[in-house]
Amino acid sequence: MRAVDLSSVTWRKSSYSNSDGGACIEVSDDVPSVVPVRDSKAPARGTLLFRAGAWTAFVDGVKRQSA
Repeated sequence: MRAVDLSSVTWRKSSYSNSDGGACIEVSDDVPSVVPVRDSKAPARGTLLFRAGAWTAFVDGVKRQSA
C-alpha cells in the first residue's frame, strides 16, 4: 500500500464507540479509497488503514451483530 499523508485529515469519533470514553476509535473520511482508523486515547500509537470496501464490510458486520 502506498504511503498516506494523514497530517491534515479531520478525525471524527466513530458512532460505534461507547459514550463513557472507554472503547473509542476515530476515523477519517478525507482519504480516497482508504479509511484511516486510530485509538482516540492514544493517537500517537499509530493508524490502521483499511481499504474502503473492507471497512464497509466490517461496519456492515458490526451492524448485523448489534441488531
